[in-house]
Amino acid sequence: MSLDLIIRGGAVHDGSGRPSFAADVGVKDGRIVEIGTVDAPAARVLDAAGMIVAPGFIDIHSHSDYTLMIDPRAVSAVRQGVTLEVIGNCGFGCAPLGDKSRATSAIYGFDGSVPLGWSSVGGYLERLEAVRPAVNVLTLVPNGQLRLATIGIADRPANPDELARMKTMLAEGLAEGAFGYSTGLEYPAERGASEEELTGLVRVAAKADGLYATHTRRRDAGSVEAIEEGIRTAARAGARLQISHLLPRKTDEHELERGLRLVDDAKARGMDLRFDMHTRLYGTTYLDTILPPAVLAEGPDGLRRHLDSAESRARMRDFPSIVASGGWERVVLLDTPSAPDLSRRSFGEIGRSLGRDPHDVAFDVLRGAVGAVKRPMVIIRAYTPDQQEAVFAHPDCMPGSDATTLAPDGPLAGAAFHGAYSWAAWYFRFMVRERGALSAEAAVHRLTGLPAEVLGLSDRGAIRVGARADIAVFDPEAFSERATTFEPNQTATGMRHVVVNGVVTLADGDFTGVRAGEVIKRRLAPRF
Repeated sequence: MSLDLIIRGGAVHDGSGRPSFAADVGVKDGRIVEIGTVDAPAARVLDAAGMIVAPGFIDIHSHSDYTLMIDPRAVSAVRQGVTLEVIGNCGFGCAPLGDKSRATSAIYGFDGSVPLGWSSVGGYLERLEAVRPAVNVLTLVPNGQLRLATIGIADRPANPDELARMKTMLAEGLAEGAFGYSTGLEYPAERGASEEELTGLVRVAAKADGLYATHTRRRDAGSVEAIEEGIRTAARAGARLQISHLLPRKTDEHELERGLRLVDDAKARGMDLRFDMHTRLYGTTYLDTILPPAVLAEGPDGLRRHLDSAESRARMRDFPSIVASGGWERVVLLDTPSAPDLSRRSFGEIGRSLGRDPHDVAFDVLRGAVGAVKRPMVIIRAYTPDQQEAVFAHPDCMPGSDATTLAPDGPLAGAAFHGAYSWAAWYFRFMVRERGALSAEAAVHRLTGLPAEVLGLSDRGAIRVGARADIAVFDPEAFSERATTFEPNQTATGMRHVVVNGVVTLADGDFTGVRAGEVIKRRLAPRF
């Protein structure tokens, strides 16, 4: 039999976590057909001597819903061996859509360059298929869009009619191919959702055996109680649960220990539960989360009026935002065109230098960006390397980018999102080479086989005969990130070859220009 491709002479890490072994890998018609000493003729041979040959990495927590349509090359991801992105996380995503002008507040990377010419999940997935992404993609149904389409930005629970409509929209999204349902309960559009409301929606997902992925209600003070709510909601609904970025946004070791204990206890009771974590020492979010949802709902004119009013500012200071809860010394403004002199500094430092209240300075930054209020972003210093090691060492933890796909050239060259260029490379470098907390085989398992299991993908995340030929070949000593906090747009090093659905996407470190990703749809209609 003549093969399409042979990857020759590498150390195969098959995604299971078991010890690696030396072997060639033969590929035909998009699938792995032979593992061992492969002597068949082949149209192409890739040299993997001295390299790890692994399943393509699965980014279990991505926000590339929109940026993949702007630039489907997914350069930041492919350079790290990523062959599958899971989008629709944290309640953010591109479908389903109601009022499209309002929907943009729950789409990461939205810049208007790709019109929102769809409303349903099915319509969005068709549009995504049409751009031919370089990586495979699957989606969750984001709760933020469900609420925006029915309630708007309102800090209250859904009424019965609104909840019924959200359930219908969720059921339709699942029937059109979504793999589950996500929430982002810290964000303005979802802050008012009650536990009862969430349980009803999670039941819809559970009846389709869909995954429930939750960015919990609080990730600072109250983080443990928020994790408890997520576990309780999933248990009542009978759903499989993934807790998004479980590590609390604070440096209290006891909070981390309590959170991990909750996970272990729930699993001991028989719950199907995993969690993910991003690879930054800080959280990243929009500065406008310091504003009450009712103020954001008034649009640019209303926002301008409130930010110009001393009385409104005094009231808004009392709003319990996720940004300011840990103190303004931890909050650093990222590069912002409307405030270049304040960028890359903490609001505590800025306030001291100006002799002003940091909260007022933050309001000033938003006032200067009223026409693009989603542009100012901040990082919130939150974690220690020891905490990161502890959470990533847990057997149920999967790393994820928590970022959009980007490229240093083309239409996204001016965009930035921390973690986009670095997450998988950082994880391998930190956990395997620097800390020695995981073997290379175990790290590959957390990047491949474990997320494939969570997603119910039996033919991905593995180097196995019959599996889809999604493959990453990399140098275990050179695979590393170059991105830094303030210079994040630098591609990772050490990735030699990447194969997506049997097609060579990266060869000897160079892009081939061929995009072979698929939009993966799950077909199981829910009942409710």
